[in-house]
Amino acid sequence: MAATQPGTGRNGKRPSVTDVARLAGVSVGTVSNVLNRPENVAPPTRAKVEAAIKELSFVRNASARQLRSGELNTVGAVVLDIANPFFTEMARGIEDRLAQDEYTLMLCSSDENPEREGRYLRLFEEHGVRGVIATPSEGSLDTLLAMRERGIDVVLLDHTSPLPDLPSVAVDDVGGGALATEHLLAQGHTRLAFLNGPLTLRQCADRRDGVMQTLTAHGLDPATSLVEIALEALNADGGDDGMRRLLAADGPTPTATFCVNDVTALGALRALRDLDISVPGEMAVVGYDDVMFANMLATPLTSVRQPMYKMGWTAADMLLRRGSEDLTAEQVEFEPELVVRASSGPA
Repeated sequence: MAATQPGTGRNGKRPSVTDVARLAGVSVGTVSNVLNRPENVAPPTRAKVEAAIKELSFVRNASARQLRSGELNTVGAVVLDIANPFFTEMARGIEDRLAQDEYTLMLCSSDENPEREGRYLRLFEEHGVRGVIATPSEGSLDTLLAMRERGIDVVLLDHTSPLPDLPSVAVDDVGGGALATEHLLAQGHTRLAFLNGPLTLRQCADRRDGVMQTLTAHGLDPATSLVEIALEALNADGGDDGMRRLLAADGPTPTATFCVNDVTALGALRALRDLDISVPGEMAVVGYDDVMFANMLATPLTSVRQPMYKMGWTAADMLLRRGSEDLTAEQVEFEPELVVRASSGPA
């Protein structure tokens, strides 16, 4: 056989099934049988085709094959911030479940930007994904609902469903906010701070509700017992800036801070360290998510644990099963768990 540049056909382009057939001296149908049903091809013929595949460095075009067969083995997922370990761990759960059925994951980060989220959802649809798993960046679900009307299955992740026929996987974040607040009150703290994100995010609004309800249930007026700081970003820099603004604010300084997630808590701890404020001696700190680093800090972080991997796995399982079973919309809500560590000592 004549030598060919590895990875290219005779025309210098990516080698095709036709190129393999021509080089092996067989029909395109025979090449297809070798790729898909090799047991049906005589060994000498199969050997010729396999030699041609090797010489041309041929790789089958899975996208084209799936489009021809109508089997779309890709799922799109869009989350708020893949740099946050919370979403990374959820994505791993999604990926592991999809791999069991030989599906692949197309993962994107909206950065809490609805326009960016919309672009990725359009991209998913253009690529013909099997379905979409989404953590919405705002209250509106219009784009996702429109995709569903066009035949694309949708599962909400880390977001409760407002519709009875829309499946979702979430955590009771009102209960999670209550757990953190109950813990700090039990430690003797009566003036708290809450570093929170935008209330357009369901998670931020629900955790705030949990804080408010718990303070009221204990006979405390949130107007005087709570200082809420609206963060510019839900990352470490946002938490650092929020803590500095809290400490510079007028009035008595709170003795404990609840952070809306662990990444912002990490930034808050950095600011406290830079300002020589001891944790938990002068400021107790509680996070949310219980990501991997929470137990690895110099002062291990008390956090409200979410089952991140299990949430992602469950959402992917729910999506795949909706294509094979007559299911009503499942709406799974996990219970959070408080993990107490050294960062949240008594007042």
